[in-house]
Amino acid sequence: MDSNKSTPILQSSSPAIGQPMSSSYGEQWLGSEDSHVRRRSSLNTPDTSTRSPNRFGKSHSLRGERRVAQGKQKAEKPEKPEKLRIELQKRVKISSSNNSPSTTEKPEPTKKKTQSQQQTPRRGILNHLELDKKPDSERFKDLHPAVLTLGLLFSEYKIVGSNARCVAVLETLSKVIRDHRPPSNASFVRHIQKHLDPHIAFLLNIRSFSLSIREIVRYVKKAVADLVAIHPPLSDMEARIQLTNTIAHFIRARITIADQLIIQYGLSKIENGDVILTFAKSSVVESLLLKAKQIGKKFSVIIVDSRPLLEGKNLLTKLTKAGIACKYALISSIYVLLKNVTKVFMGTHAILNNGSSYSRIGSAAVAMAATDKKIPVMVCAETYKFINRTQVDSLVMNEKGDPERLVRTKQYDTSPILADWKHTPNLNILNLMYDVTPAKYISLVITEIGMIPCTSAPVIWREYNEVFGKTMDEL
Repeated sequence: MDSNKSTPILQSSSPAIGQPMSSSYGEQWLGSEDSHVRRRSSLNTPDTSTRSPNRFGKSHSLRGERRVAQGKQKAEKPEKPEKLRIELQKRVKISSSNNSPSTTEKPEPTKKKTQSQQQTPRRGILNHLELDKKPDSERFKDLHPAVLTLGLLFSEYKIVGSNARCVAVLETLSKVIRDHRPPSNASFVRHIQKHLDPHIAFLLNIRSFSLSIREIVRYVKKAVADLVAIHPPLSDMEARIQLTNTIAHFIRARITIADQLIIQYGLSKIENGDVILTFAKSSVVESLLLKAKQIGKKFSVIIVDSRPLLEGKNLLTKLTKAGIACKYALISSIYVLLKNVTKVFMGTHAILNNGSSYSRIGSAAVAMAATDKKIPVMVCAETYKFINRTQVDSLVMNEKGDPERLVRTKQYDTSPILADWKHTPNLNILNLMYDVTPAKYISLVITEIGMIPCTSAPVIWREYNEVFGKTMDEL
């Protein structure tokens, strides 16, 4: 190609960069003779400038065919059910009513809501825990009189304390077994379990069993099951005597003698000049302190108590009569009382498998405060109180006490401040009976087999598992 020649397009004046185009796209970049030709998108794109005159007719025919096909498809589709159509209409009405800016209809739902809130019943705290029920003599009139009496004593908190309640339950069941006479068509061994179940259910309904009581009830059921397995079967009199002797042996060996051994081990931990702090009332700790005074040891005792049971008052009376110097205070002043304390002795209702102590509520606060002050905390527990159960808090399983006992703060004729608490909105009263003390706040556990750390709790339970049987049936 000749270098002096140039194409018309290159000679045409192109717009400067940044300036607007002075003419149309066709006049600027296409020749005048090619202005009627459309610009192609690419070289391979076919020329569509010469279309057939019937192209519009074809497009109309295609559209018509599509409409016919769509009509056939709609005709082939099944119609919507009548219920679905009505539901859609309701939804449309509801959405339109919500979008409408009407002001007269707004206050009505709020009024209905407030009325419904006033009518809804009050929800308590920890609803999975049931309140204890008062005994109904008419409903349970067919039960043994000893069981009815024990239920009344439990409901009025006349019998408190782990060992006292366990002994009371065992002795009452022994009376029921001794007085039971099976029907003529049934044997004593086969019928006694069915006879004991309503009595146990009545006591459980009156007041929830502690973990230690659940263990002794399992022990009684295991003893009954062992009698059934004996071959040849025992006579009614022999079975009755053997079962009552088994219960008496448990009370003597696992509670009475066990407490005496615990006292002997605990005496080695009391020295002259000690200031011993104890919480509420434990029968083992009480016997330990009285025995220490009897053998001539010089010490003083600080009794920490808490409402509503105030069990420490009974312990205070017995210790002062024995000539032991005592101080009495409520748990709210625990840190002030720990200033001169050298040792802490407490009882328990159960030792859990993780080494924690399940005891009267307030025990955990005392143990934590004493550990904070570097004071050893010793817990006295019989081996039957070691439970194959793990619990890290006091909320999963506990006992709800009567909330009225927390309300009644004065022994006067005037009504208490919270006498009308049931009608006070947003107010609930919770009266828990037990708490869980973690193992890290317990220095030592004194048992009838020796003084052990809390980490040995699973071993103790395994060693004495044969006594209670391997089945852990829930009550």
